[in-house]
Amino acid sequence: MGVLLLVRHGQASFGADDYDVLSATGWEQGRVLGRWLREQGPKPVSVVHGGMRRHRETWEALADGAGLDPALAEVDADWAEFDHVAVLARYAELTGAVVDHTTDRRAFQEQFEVSTAHWYDAAPDAGYPEPYDAFVGRARAALDAAASRPGPTVVVTSGGVIAALAALLVVPDAAAVGPVWARFNTVIANTSVTRVVVGATGSRLLTFNEHPHLPRELITYR
Repeated sequence: MGVLLLVRHGQASFGADDYDVLSATGWEQGRVLGRWLREQGPKPVSVVHGGMRRHRETWEALADGAGLDPALAEVDADWAEFDHVAVLARYAELTGAVVDHTTDRRAFQEQFEVSTAHWYDAAPDAGYPEPYDAFVGRARAALDAAASRPGPTVVVTSGGVIAALAALLVVPDAAAVGPVWARFNTVIANTSVTRVVVGATGSRLLTFNEHPHLPRELITYR
């Protein structure tokens, strides 16, 4: 039986010109996680991360903290997050809603939740660049590919991807996956660890959103 450790990236640069860059807090979260894994285990045999900068930088910080070779990681673009900017924009086009890309975190979260709820309920032909079902299918393909690697395997990806996989693994009713995904996606902490065990019967969710490595002042959600 193998195990996958799905790591959400560290805090990105919310409100900056380029969101896809770790903040100083995000770098520290990654190093703290690395030190924790070095002490608690397991030591990864293989590592994969998405192609986004925040994924790579989180792995670099983790590797630094854990004393691992950064070159151990491979890139799999299927671990990329969905394009939340495109989802918000298409929601505005379809409904006439005014989407304010504000730097106020609470206001943005409200807009995000309403827009993504419309996205996962929408028909496949609703005009979203990546329909929700396609996003979930991509995440599932990434999980299946990672499950074939020698383990333990660390995967650095994004919260939406991890939430989608957690929902898939615990909800038997496909129609209920979207709302469960939304619940998971709102609570997943930066650099949290979600464990998936892989055995003869397939992949199973073991834990979700572990973050005992983070002191209170380093716990963030966006």
